[in-house]
Amino acid sequence: MKDGQAKQKVIIAGGGTAGWMTAAALGKVLEKVCDVTLVESDAIGTVGVGEATIPTLVTYNRLIGLDEAKWMSAVKGTFKLGIAFENWTDLNHRYIHSFGITGKDHWTAGFQHFWHRGRELGVAKEFGDYCLELIAAEKDRFAHLPDLGLNYAYHIDATAYAGFLREIAERHGVKRREGRIAEVRRAANGDIASLVLDDGAELDGDLFVDCTGFRALLIEGALGVGYDDWTHWLPCDRAIAVQTESVRAPRPYTRSIAHEAGWRWQIPLQHRTGNGTVYCSKYMSDDEAQAKLLNDIEGRPLTEPRVLRFRTGMRRQHWHRNCIAIGLSSGFIEPLESTSIHLIQRSVMRLMRMFPQHGVHQPDVDEFNAQTAYETDHIRDFIILHYHLTNRTDTPFWRHVRSMEIPESLAHRMRLFRETGRVFRANDELFAENSWTQVMLGQGLMPETHHPVADVMSEAEITKFLDYIIENVNRTANGLPAHEDYLKSYCPAAIAEPA
Repeated sequence: MKDGQAKQKVIIAGGGTAGWMTAAALGKVLEKVCDVTLVESDAIGTVGVGEATIPTLVTYNRLIGLDEAKWMSAVKGTFKLGIAFENWTDLNHRYIHSFGITGKDHWTAGFQHFWHRGRELGVAKEFGDYCLELIAAEKDRFAHLPDLGLNYAYHIDATAYAGFLREIAERHGVKRREGRIAEVRRAANGDIASLVLDDGAELDGDLFVDCTGFRALLIEGALGVGYDDWTHWLPCDRAIAVQTESVRAPRPYTRSIAHEAGWRWQIPLQHRTGNGTVYCSKYMSDDEAQAKLLNDIEGRPLTEPRVLRFRTGMRRQHWHRNCIAIGLSSGFIEPLESTSIHLIQRSVMRLMRMFPQHGVHQPDVDEFNAQTAYETDHIRDFIILHYHLTNRTDTPFWRHVRSMEIPESLAHRMRLFRETGRVFRANDELFAENSWTQVMLGQGLMPETHHPVADVMSEAEITKFLDYIIENVNRTANGLPAHEDYLKSYCPAAIAEPA
């Protein structure tokens, strides 16, 4: 910061994962150029059920300097290698969408083309058998490998994670202010000028970050940017969450189990299991959903079931004037692929890269909004894919999502894969070629053909090629320790001291 230049005053409205991820990053990286205050109220609960993550969180944690073993112990976390989807394609059908790479690509074509050729010749095994992360997940094994040889994410206690981030943020000068926001005051030019708390205190700022969750007090309540509703594509609008005692060793993957009007999750931590159900209120009542969830869970409930109401969609602007929405205030996509914390992280990274130096610049605003909308649209399409591409016709809900109109962007991807086996990743899309391939194959969409480069190999060559990958995958997976044993040696859950 130049001598004599005042620090930018940043006010973060709301805590939780979104607020403290933002605060920790700003404090760690921009402590010398911005003065950060986070406002939250102990009287207002957080959603706090986002316990499953994807590998991008590994990058965020490294950027802010977290010691992985230390924070994993603090949040009683486990490792995650993918998501098992049960009853999605059809009843009693199961597949895993794993992290990492399946097989070995050629620069002209993805591995699925060589696998498809091998399948036609009768020498290929299941597609997932060629992925180390998937086989390790099935065997309940995990370890860190050299050169990031095993791609992973985490299952975490989201509330404990926010608390861990708060410690980092406050070490780097972030101030926490307890209180409810009673009023959002605007300046003559339309920008937000200050937040008035319920005790009468007034906090003025240059930049305001809305992390107030579904309430969106700043971006919507004060600025009224509008909301694009996606319930015609993603009709689930309710969730119920409950925590239970652990009854088995924690698996290194999330379970997503489809039911007659949605799906339920099972997320293992070291000390308990997170459970929940996502459903469409048009096809299942709250009472029915709660009864079904409590009937299906394993282990004694540790908490009372919490009903969450939501409307899937996205704000029409995520940055407007001097206000940036991050987290649920920006929009919501159901947690089927564990993308909620990722979207928080991406918004935080964009804010860091576009942090205004001398007031807000409209080109920054436009670019931030364009990038956020593009990424969110891509994730939306990937989630719709799971519902629409199904053989299930056993309930009105599944008949609806199977026959509904879908975005043309998704329809194009499905046609391209069906007719050619090709998947292309554009720009910085979150889900890479292997993710789309795993889910489309898992949901029953088989390509009609493959790239001609796969036909260059003889039957003996392609058999040797496929067998070599399988051997390497199994050898490596079998050499890994049990996931539970690795947790006990690497990051055993911190035990709370008695009061």
